[in-house]
Amino acid sequence: MFFLAFLVCMLLDFGGTVSASTYLIGLGSYDITGPAADVNMMGYANTEQTTSGLHFRLRARTFIVAEPQGNRVVFVNLDACMGSQLVTLKVLERLKSRYGDLYGEHNVAISGTHTHAGPGGYLQYVTYLVTSLGFVRQSFDVIVDGIEKSIIEAHDNLRPGSIFLNKGELLDAGVNRSPSAYLNNPASERSKYKYDVDKEMTLLKFVDDEWGPIGTFSWFATHGTSMSRTNSLISGDNKGAAARFMEDWYKKKASENELGSSNPEETEALGIPRRVSNVIPDLQEYRKELMELASSFQSSPGKPTTKTSSIARRVRSALRQADKPQFVSAFCQSNVGDVSPNVLGAFCLDTGTPCDFNHSTCNGKNELCYGRGPGYPDEFESTRIIGERQFRKAVELFNTASQQIKGKVRYQHEYVDFSNLEVTVSKAGGGSEKVKTCPAAMGFAFAAGTTDGPGAFDFQQGDDSGNDFWRLVRNFLKAPGEEQVKCQHPKPILLDTGEMKKPYDWAPSVLPVQILRVGQLVILSVPGEFTTMAGRRLREAVKMVLTSAGKGEFNSNVQVVIAGLTNTYSQYVTTFEEYQVQRYEGASTLYGPHTLDAYIQEFRKLAMALISGQAVEAGPQPPDLLDKQISLLPPVIVDATPLGVNFGDVKVDVPSNSTFKRGDMVTVTFGSACPRNDLMTEGTYALVEILQGKEEWISKYDDDDFCLRFKWSRPAKLSPTSYATMEWRIPADAVPGVYRIRHFGASKGLFGSIHHFTGSSSAFVVA
Repeated sequence: MFFLAFLVCMLLDFGGTVSASTYLIGLGSYDITGPAADVNMMGYANTEQTTSGLHFRLRARTFIVAEPQGNRVVFVNLDACMGSQLVTLKVLERLKSRYGDLYGEHNVAISGTHTHAGPGGYLQYVTYLVTSLGFVRQSFDVIVDGIEKSIIEAHDNLRPGSIFLNKGELLDAGVNRSPSAYLNNPASERSKYKYDVDKEMTLLKFVDDEWGPIGTFSWFATHGTSMSRTNSLISGDNKGAAARFMEDWYKKKASENELGSSNPEETEALGIPRRVSNVIPDLQEYRKELMELASSFQSSPGKPTTKTSSIARRVRSALRQADKPQFVSAFCQSNVGDVSPNVLGAFCLDTGTPCDFNHSTCNGKNELCYGRGPGYPDEFESTRIIGERQFRKAVELFNTASQQIKGKVRYQHEYVDFSNLEVTVSKAGGGSEKVKTCPAAMGFAFAAGTTDGPGAFDFQQGDDSGNDFWRLVRNFLKAPGEEQVKCQHPKPILLDTGEMKKPYDWAPSVLPVQILRVGQLVILSVPGEFTTMAGRRLREAVKMVLTSAGKGEFNSNVQVVIAGLTNTYSQYVTTFEEYQVQRYEGASTLYGPHTLDAYIQEFRKLAMALISGQAVEAGPQPPDLLDKQISLLPPVIVDATPLGVNFGDVKVDVPSNSTFKRGDMVTVTFGSACPRNDLMTEGTYALVEILQGKEEWISKYDDDDFCLRFKWSRPAKLSPTSYATMEWRIPADAVPGVYRIRHFGASKGLFGSIHHFTGSSSAFVVA
């Protein structure tokens, strides 16, 4: 009886609703952080933006919902720029080997958050591999491994539970970065909506029958571009930050509920020194005591270690209860195509005035037009703010979620060749006509970039004519035929990617289209970035089919969400009207002006099949191009240190007898080696420890914490010598005490052997 009463109190305290479970639910999470050195980042296509450290780690987060004796669906949210067709194919192969036909292309969705601060090289088409110098096997493998392990964890955690749905407006986390294109949509359509971007967040709350809340997944549209095109630290950007904030918030909340009062033994077990868990009677005496303790711990020289001790156990893993599922919170992407997190607007770097409205240029040039985030000019602060705004809205929805999801678990999936698909569209004067999509192509305005990351040279957004010089350059690669030019009109073709096949395909033609249903929630898995209005049209079209043909199974309460960048990537999808303007999004709509109409047609088909239960034709299989991949990224040859210096030795230590306060930055630099030698998966390159008692060091922060940055550098481009700098911004809630910073790394010998090492700073006081 006591346990049941405790469970009820826990659920009510966290805003839950006690109700009979209707599903089996399981959640999982795993590290997918790729190489933190030398690899070009995916998103901005900036050849100079290569990884050199960590802001915080990337993760794959998964939920599985199953009927006790029936269907099940899997949704994976990646801290990655987008889903990859090749990644999806290889994950499905592994799942089939492990589980047979339980999980497959029909019921597994793998979606990216669209962070532009993750390593590239994991997609399979040439267009998306040029800046990464081809395929990067290490990037690919860690993502495939992490997805598989997160699904295994979710599968193993399947237990009876309930799901609650909530939604609400988040007004200050996204603005339209192409408003001139949006305004080209019919005024009658625009008048239906209050804003020119979607402001609604939809959240699922998962509640285990025994353990209570175990996680949340939410969908909200805003680009992962709070971190700029000059950033080189791996980061989940604003959505990854929101996930980290919410998972830490819940664990802290749960810990407070479980611990109750500040029992000394309990606070000490959490790494909080007993002395500071109570009122300190003599601050000067206490500071003196800390300084004496700190002075007895000087920096530790670098030393080799065994493999098992070289990867520190991550702080959050150390605090987990072995028999309790970890709390997993994912912030998923939606119809993000024209939505920017740089909410202050776009301004010219030279004059500080707003950029040209129609072309996003400054004196006719795009290079100086940049969007500003709310923390401008600090992109880390902008990331934190936009992440925190999403996190706080999610907490609000989590605490008030009361609409329980009930009903069937269903799914439909097909592959569609978008390069030559016949589509029926309505004519302006009434009636309908047959049109076709086109082989993939990118327009001149694609090269202009956006206000989140401008392009170069003389390209401009809104260019519907092109110029002769760049046509000449284009023709060296592939000149589009007359039929392709006509099909893509008014897009002037810069790259005819759909018809470029050497050394292998430059762009996808066969795309997955998928619907997942969990009760009254319907998820549309789309392999691209739909603009705001394109997403609205798709949602409304599917909802109309479900409510009109659903025979009462669906009513006005049906919730339709778009999961963008899922299962593969095919760039943008605009409305027909936005396409005519040829801003960046229109120029990046690969399959011509009727791309959105094609998606609506196919999703309507799947929605009808979802209702009838009849299978749809599987369609043409996408290619598996793994064996054709080319990689030009040089391997790590050897790591070295200056004469008389060991790996892990401290190069720049904390000042002796130093005392810091909350908000200060503590910086330590170590002799290091290339992070590509070991990704430290589920481990850490950096660790902040606090002294407990007089001998035991307790882990407090690692390289997955927002406050601790790991920066890696070489003194020269091809130098075998390198350094690791740890920057710890002391959090506002840091416990006073004696601290030190440690580094974990791995070096490569001349003959290829890997040796792990550690290093430690001198101790210092946080008072």
